[in-house]
Amino acid sequence: MSDPIEGGHIERRGDLRVRHYLLRLPRPVEEVWPALASAAGLRNWLAAADPFEPRLGGAVGLRLPDGPARGRITAWDVERIAEYTVEGRGRIRFHLEPDPPTGTTVRFTHETREDRDPGWRARFERLLVHLSGGDDLGGAG
Repeated sequence: MSDPIEGGHIERRGDLRVRHYLLRLPRPVEEVWPALASAAGLRNWLAAADPFEPRLGGAVGLRLPDGPARGRITAWDVERIAEYTVEGRGRIRFHLEPDPPTGTTVRFTHETREDRDPGWRARFERLLVHLSGGDDLGGAG
């Protein structure tokens, strides 16, 4: 079986670093979307999200291990695109595509000025566990 998490390579755009991942998830879009685009879903693999206003321009607050981060939803197309721009952390974007017969491909990018990797691979591994019906990982960070 091939690795469901591909990538992690960095593209440089001036002083920005753009990390790219391709995720092949074994669940349909309607199950993946809530994990990426709701407070309850994000809490299970990324971080507690409060506030979380699921709409373009809505507020987002993430409680990350190294402190809280506030931002906005900067792109929102239900079951297709969720993008969060967070102060001091950059912009993260999830682009979902159906992967027949029952899967979802997620094209993920993280655009930031920081060189350090915030541990996306480990977070995506937690996402896979969550989507496969694993334990609620509440507050993962």
